[in-house]
Amino acid sequence: MRQEKTILSNINTSVLSRRQFSLGLAGLAAAAFAPNPGFAQSSSSAAAQKIADHFSSVKTMMGEFVQFGPRGEQTGGKFFIERPGKLRFNFEDPSPIRVIADGNNVVIGNMKLKTWDIYPLSKTPLSLLLASRIDLGNQMVRDVKQESDLTTIVLGNKTVFGDSTITMMFDSKTYDLRQWTITDAQNKDTSVMIYNVQNGVNLDEKVFIIPYEDVRKG
Repeated sequence: MRQEKTILSNINTSVLSRRQFSLGLAGLAAAAFAPNPGFAQSSSSAAAQKIADHFSSVKTMMGEFVQFGPRGEQTGGKFFIERPGKLRFNFEDPSPIRVIADGNNVVIGNMKLKTWDIYPLSKTPLSLLLASRIDLGNQMVRDVKQESDLTTIVLGNKTVFGDSTITMMFDSKTYDLRQWTITDAQNKDTSVMIYNVQNGVNLDEKVFIIPYEDVRKG
């Protein structure tokens, strides 16, 4: 995937709240879905599962992302994923936000304010994103739209961050994830695009170390 976006150099870091980041990140966690009895199992849901199987077969990946908030704010950074259970998102300067999952917990830290929020990984949608296999069974998919170049999957998501709808867009031929949009309970959108993605990379274990001493102090 090669999608280029210009990152604004004068981003106001205060507009990127941890909640907004968590909503954006939750879109990538595409399996904490509320069941929808109205969407019957069909070739569309089978296609969605095929894409999910491809996505979960990638054990390690890294790349860049750009996030667009509901007020038009924009920022970007780099991400790293290793299954099972490990993830890191680094926002580029001047944003101080870091997100790390080490297989047990997830922390969202503000490096400037030296404050941290910590959650058990099992209580977040990331636990399903980072599982060995993403299972879309039990009528979990709300809608699937297949076009020549894009497959769009709409999912219902109910997490500790509230009710939301996730719209994920995949390349119809390669099954690569291109972007996702979270629409929250207030009908506000947070969109994330990923690009320059590399799969099957060797990642240093230090990437996923949570600084627990700093977290406790925060």
